[in-house]
Amino acid sequence: MAQHGLTISAVLKTLREEFPDLSVSKVRFLDAQGLVSPKRSDSGYRRYSDEDVERLRFVLRAQRDRFWPLKIIREALDAYDRGLTPQDADFVSAVPSVPTPTADPDVPDVETLAANANETLSLTREELARGAGGTDALIAELETFGLVRPGADGHFDGEALAVATAAAALAEFGVQGRHLRPFRLAADREIGLVEQVPLRDESQRAVIAQRCLALHVALVKAGLRH
Repeated sequence: MAQHGLTISAVLKTLREEFPDLSVSKVRFLDAQGLVSPKRSDSGYRRYSDEDVERLRFVLRAQRDRFWPLKIIREALDAYDRGLTPQDADFVSAVPSVPTPTADPDVPDVETLAANANETLSLTREELARGAGGTDALIAELETFGLVRPGADGHFDGEALAVATAAAALAEFGVQGRHLRPFRLAADREIGLVEQVPLRDESQRAVIAQRCLALHVALVKAGLRH
């Protein structure tokens, strides 16, 4: 395609194999109806992008194959512009559908939550600070605010290492242990919710926890966007 898009004549040449009756006036009419709105060159001529051509192809197929009126086509295009997806490969669907959500890679899966891979790790305070890339003072502050807790033997487990590593990374931006107390409170509330849900068997606890985490991550991401 030309750097600044296709002219209307080039669009006709591209589409006439499938739509032999397509005319300049037809394309201009669809433009006037707001269904396809190409950019204009400095001299005022329409310049069609690849997306414009595919949008025009959709409109023409909807008219030819489904006999859709312009109102229905406009509604379908609006739905696609808002992120809904076609239900078939030809991009001509009777009802645009909401895309199926995919698993968020930032949320651990159920198997990971159910496993106790870190339970065998046992670290001294000095080892925890060194492994997390933090300082003894940071570990002491995290312990003060309940973000890491040693076991009965005074050692810290792998989960404490994960918490301390994240806290050390935040410390690089001036976030101190005392600022992280709300995370402990929020986590305790989420844990309390998980423990309140009636379970058919204990294996469901990890499933509920995973869905709580998915909700938490979705809310944080939405908040950062807005």
